[in-house]
Amino acid sequence: MQWIRDGRVAVDGRVVLDPEFPTIAGRHRIAVDGRDLDAAVERLCIALNKPRGLVTTAKDERDRDTVYRCFDDAGLPWLAPVGRLDKASEGLLLFSNDPAWAARITDPATGPDKRYHVQVDRRPDDDVLEALEDGIVVDGERLHAKSATLLRAGDRTAWIDFVLDEGRNRQIRRLLAAFDFEVLRLVRVSIGPIELGELAKGAWRVLSAEEVAALGGD
Repeated sequence: MQWIRDGRVAVDGRVVLDPEFPTIAGRHRIAVDGRDLDAAVERLCIALNKPRGLVTTAKDERDRDTVYRCFDDAGLPWLAPVGRLDKASEGLLLFSNDPAWAARITDPATGPDKRYHVQVDRRPDDDVLEALEDGIVVDGERLHAKSATLLRAGDRTAWIDFVLDEGRNRQIRRLLAAFDFEVLRLVRVSIGPIELGELAKGAWRVLSAEEVAALGGD
């Protein structure tokens, strides 16, 4: 990452300063300090437990901390986020250096379901949960959950298990706001078969070849 920011990396003879700049193995010539990389870069896919308060971008125009802070001094090659989590959200976020694989994950037609645990400011009744699944039009878009199930509830707050089969901007927050619910926490706990599990906040791990194949094919 730091090599790119320092201007040491060039793609097809042109210096690239954006760590999210896409490249395709075998098509683009990548050089560091003027020397071509000898070996083809292998596909790398990782899972991060994104902390709340970080923005999902390589460089923020307002100089806010980004998810790439979690990879400082890790020596990783170029990786781009596979989808997004907004600043206030947390949980499972994937990264990869393979744009084609990432596109299959984020494509609504081919991508896996995503599961979220969402804390709200009061207990939803059965009618509200059914309405979240039926959907509602918000700002010209029809938003809905594939499933919405009450996980647990206390005197003042409750947790809802959401499953989404599409990825619209701030979908859960907008959907709940339409029913006058305030989101207190939003945690993505799984993407297809990949679960957040016991991964510590701010920590990451490399996906196995089997996990990569299960998510997006070869």
